[in-house]
Amino acid sequence: MSQIQHDAGDGDRIFLRGLRVDCIIGFIEWERQLRQTLEIDLEFPVDCTRAAEHDDVADSTDYKSVAKRVLQFVGESEFRLVETLAHRLAMLLIAEFQLDWLRITINKPGAIRHSRDVGVSILRRRTAAARG
Repeated sequence: MSQIQHDAGDGDRIFLRGLRVDCIIGFIEWERQLRQTLEIDLEFPVDCTRAAEHDDVADSTDYKSVAKRVLQFVGESEFRLVETLAHRLAMLLIAEFQLDWLRITINKPGAIRHSRDVGVSILRRRTAAARG
């Protein structure tokens, strides 16, 4: 069986899109008082060849566990900036699930008048997680 190298630009990946979670987010005073709904998209590498070969979740990344961790972490968070939340969540997931990289997009629907949503999209690699 061959090992497949994955980079953020190629290879197999798992994605979760539109994960919705309520939390305290924002720097304006009213935002510190009300829970707001965020929409989160994640993408990270997985070796689908190995998982398909054994048809066993143990050879993949259990995306249900990832989703539960995201909901727990974000639901308990109270960051002022979406940028901070995205970075801290990415570092946590990379460390806990031993991911080589993670792309995360966090949308804050309704944050800007006349706009459907606003947010950030970041890419973090395991090397960055090791540095903290």
